[in-house]
Amino acid sequence: MTAFRALEHIWSLAGCDATALDDIRLFGDDPGLPSVYRVGALANATIGAAALAAAEYHRLRTGCRQRVEVEQRRALAAFRSERYLRIDDGPPPQLRDPLMGFFETRDGRWIQLHTNFEHHRTGVVKLLGCKDDYASVSAAIRERNGASLDQALADAGLCAALVRNPNEWAALAQASALASLPLFEIERIDAAGNPDLGRAPLGRDAGNGAASGRAATPCLSSVSAARPLSGVRVLDLTRIIAGPVAGRTLAQHGADVMLVNGPHLPNIAPLVIDNGRGKRSVFLDLRREAERATLHALLQDADVFLQAYRPGALAGHGFSPEALALAKPGIVYVSICAYGPIGPWAQRRGFDSLVQSASGIAWTEAQAAGTPAPKHLPCQALDHATGYLAAFGAMVALMRRATEGGSWHVKVSLAQTGRWLQSLGTLANGWRAPDVSMDAVRDLMQTIDTPFGKVLAVAPAETLSATPPRFERPSVPLGTNSPSWAA
Repeated sequence: MTAFRALEHIWSLAGCDATALDDIRLFGDDPGLPSVYRVGALANATIGAAALAAAEYHRLRTGCRQRVEVEQRRALAAFRSERYLRIDDGPPPQLRDPLMGFFETRDGRWIQLHTNFEHHRTGVVKLLGCKDDYASVSAAIRERNGASLDQALADAGLCAALVRNPNEWAALAQASALASLPLFEIERIDAAGNPDLGRAPLGRDAGNGAASGRAATPCLSSVSAARPLSGVRVLDLTRIIAGPVAGRTLAQHGADVMLVNGPHLPNIAPLVIDNGRGKRSVFLDLRREAERATLHALLQDADVFLQAYRPGALAGHGFSPEALALAKPGIVYVSICAYGPIGPWAQRRGFDSLVQSASGIAWTEAQAAGTPAPKHLPCQALDHATGYLAAFGAMVALMRRATEGGSWHVKVSLAQTGRWLQSLGTLANGWRAPDVSMDAVRDLMQTIDTPFGKVLAVAPAETLSATPPRFERPSVPLGTNSPSWAA
């Protein structure tokens, strides 16, 4: 399995024009990081898909074709962007709570805790009935059986995962539910009888698009003044990595992205800085009627509604896909979740590392390397890949809206991405590949002056010959901006 074949699968699944693949080149081979999985192919293919979709969107607007290139070394640096972030030449960011990690249980199993949010950590300690320190938590877990503790934590709405091997995962009902789903879905969510319902131009300054066929004007060397997504407005209701990466990707191709956070919701500061590049940031508390009304008002001038809450969580506030398709015909609604939109685990809280643990990825990595404890991937690959797939799906849906009309729902999940990564096969000695230090990627970084200080961050991985990706706004503290597109 090569990166290009993986890209072909993504492109074909979305129903995109296969001849567009002539305009992209992917460079590099696995292993680029110490892993038995084809993480480099995953990075190249998903970043390449989003980049090529941006180029196609630009071609439809302007008639201009361009070259797209992604080098695996750059793609893998982007997949570790939070790890390489530096502020004012300071130390590496602290991204993990001390209690986050693997713990051995009474029956010789391993369970992973995810305690990066204070309320999750407090809940775990309370359920275990122990002191709030690593030694006490370890001792308490050694008195519990793995499967029963895993279920108890899930029932309490906490974040943990029993480490399973791939066969154990495959035997679960959730794995069976995911097996019925493709890697992602892009579906129309309104009645298709009226072809003009929701039809919208490709951008507010783009007219109705300039070219629908492949015989577009080559602009393979010159830089275009028009950016692919200029005029596209995105409401980004996401936190941590996968969703924010999707919004950041749309921003680097010219979209006006408004990050919407509740002032009461927890965040991780380095991730806000890394993934906030290119975005405005506003506070809206959706528990309050007036602030829900403000979001509805913003929706009227938005093109994309990006959210990463658990399936159905926003419906109670009036922001389900169906409700927004009625309120704003032509909306592109993007849903990101952990374990998939269907199945008994659909409501289970999850993060990238937990999906790795539950689905057999962490077990497989440990078996290959011969380590006694489970072993995660060398990056948050499921998060980043899912984020790029979400951005790709949003751009494909926007193109369909322009040509077919309609409102669209894009659905992705970490577990579906993980399942696909596992299907790409493994490299027996991939875990022996050397790790990639900060010094080895300094030439791939860019410096941005921000309210947080001078930020050194990984630059966009893709190269587009006519519309180079860039960030027009620096990262800002949460809630910096007013909730208005005109501000």
